[in-house]
Amino acid sequence: MKRRTIIASFATVAIGGTFAFTSLSGAQTGSKTITKAQTGEMSKDITIWRDPGCGCCDSYADYLETNGYNVTRIDDVNFDKRSIEAGVPAQGLGCHLAKIDGYYVSGLVPADIIERLLTDRPDVTGITLPGMPANAPGMAREKTGTLKTYAFGEGGVSVYADE
Repeated sequence: MKRRTIIASFATVAIGGTFAFTSLSGAQTGSKTITKAQTGEMSKDITIWRDPGCGCCDSYADYLETNGYNVTRIDDVNFDKRSIEAGVPAQGLGCHLAKIDGYYVSGLVPADIIERLLTDRPDVTGITLPGMPANAPGMAREKTGTLKTYAFGEGGVSVYADE
């Protein structure tokens, strides 16, 4: 009788432990893990690789933080090479490279465009706002006028937003 109680206890712990692990590691269907974006939760953790002396990158990171993002800043004098390795077209480089929820974001892309990217989940590697437009967040207190953001990936380059 004592042996059955011990076996039953082990079985209960094993089943409970498996359930707890699955719950903590993310819901799974088959071999595919469901991401936050698929459950409607948008990631707010973003990493930015930037030139250490770039003041607009700091202003942009501050802008993202005021829009609810958790920003990790990494000084990287070779962020441009990292950008090209990530797939950003050389003619479309922004002033820094960021990564959020599996997507690359190059340049001073407005927060609402990043949120659209994370909501729509297009089949692209990322988006870029080339150069350092004077009316973009980080260069100006707030975005004014229109900004043309491009999507890039295996399918090539296309306009993602022109607003």
